[in-house]
Amino acid sequence: MQRTFCRLIYLFALCTPGLAAEKKISVTVLAGDFDRRDTVVTFTLPAGVRNPHSLRRDGKAVPLQVGKDGQAAFIVDELKKGSQIEYELIAGPAKGSFKSGGVRPGLEDGKLKFSVVAADNPPGGQDRTLLEYQPERGPLPRADIKPVFLRGAYLHPIYTPSGKIVTDDYPTNHIHHHGIWWSWTKTEFDGREPDFWNMGDAKGRVEFVALTDTWSGPVHGGFHSQHRFVDLTAPKPVTALTETWELTVYGAPSHSKSYWLFDLVSQQQCATAGALKLPTYRYGGLGVRGNGAWNGKEKALFLTSEGETDRDKGNTSRGRWCDMGGLIDGAQAGIAILCHPHNFRAPQPMRLHPTEPFFNFAPQQAGDMAIQPGQNYISRYRFVVHDGPPDRAELDRLWNDYAHPPTVRVQEK
Repeated sequence: MQRTFCRLIYLFALCTPGLAAEKKISVTVLAGDFDRRDTVVTFTLPAGVRNPHSLRRDGKAVPLQVGKDGQAAFIVDELKKGSQIEYELIAGPAKGSFKSGGVRPGLEDGKLKFSVVAADNPPGGQDRTLLEYQPERGPLPRADIKPVFLRGAYLHPIYTPSGKIVTDDYPTNHIHHHGIWWSWTKTEFDGREPDFWNMGDAKGRVEFVALTDTWSGPVHGGFHSQHRFVDLTAPKPVTALTETWELTVYGAPSHSKSYWLFDLVSQQQCATAGALKLPTYRYGGLGVRGNGAWNGKEKALFLTSEGETDRDKGNTSRGRWCDMGGLIDGAQAGIAILCHPHNFRAPQPMRLHPTEPFFNFAPQQAGDMAIQPGQNYISRYRFVVHDGPPDRAELDRLWNDYAHPPTVRVQEK
């Protein structure tokens, strides 16, 4: 009788989640051909393993974040080229992980703000704002700006670790520039020529549609949003393109605490049976407007992945990344834009404005292109927001992390 009862208890434990002993699972990260430091690592959580989980190495827990799609993410502090490091996947969250770099979004004054409690802050320390997303069209900052320039669906302001703002909004010499935004300039659609960039001409605009998802966590926070490109040259406004943004904000600072990272993925589709044609032109696509203190030929400092610092020579060249910066309150700061190698025509041609703090990856510089019906036009960029001057070797290393991430091997033991 006692033996039968014990057998039933054993079978019940095997069939009941949480009672049976979990299998031991190892997660091994292989550096590959590059040195790794503060590297974002992702992998798919094994089937049947439920969130929350964390990683453990040498008795210490490592924050792990798992999304709805089962994709797990964590940060590898340091790993030398050709080496590997092994973690154990354990049940339960890493204690205190959310207080150490946890990213939190919050709606405030019509903006979605992302903030983080830095790892060196004491418990209860003040959140530090990283960036803000302007969904709907907000109020105009000056009375002399015409309502036609009202715009949403962009990122601004963006802050360095020390709190300096590296972007600008509604600058006086280019009112239609907004932090980090997306527009197409020279286009052909249904026999017309809408311009979604130069809003003052009232030929087109980009509108916010919906904020479909937000998330927070110990490794990253982010959102999904929907936009539309509206042709205003038609008898009645018509949507030419629909767009989805995915923004992922990584809260962990670098070892030097001099920079932090975020990713932006844009997916665009035709909204009708007609293609959006993009004839050869010098700019259009992802735009980045730098701090107003950098306005003027000698004030904005550029550095491309090919080592070019002369903006005239860098303009129309191709690059894996470009850094734009300058002095803010007497100290240098900047933002680097890293172009993913899977992007169309990568390494993409670049637009470096001759006198203003403006940068643009512009694939249409290399010839006519088009977004066709049924096509999903995907563009991926990583941003490095930093204090101090740019470090070319470090930006190369960060681009390698982005373009050629470490290999991850997940095994049951």
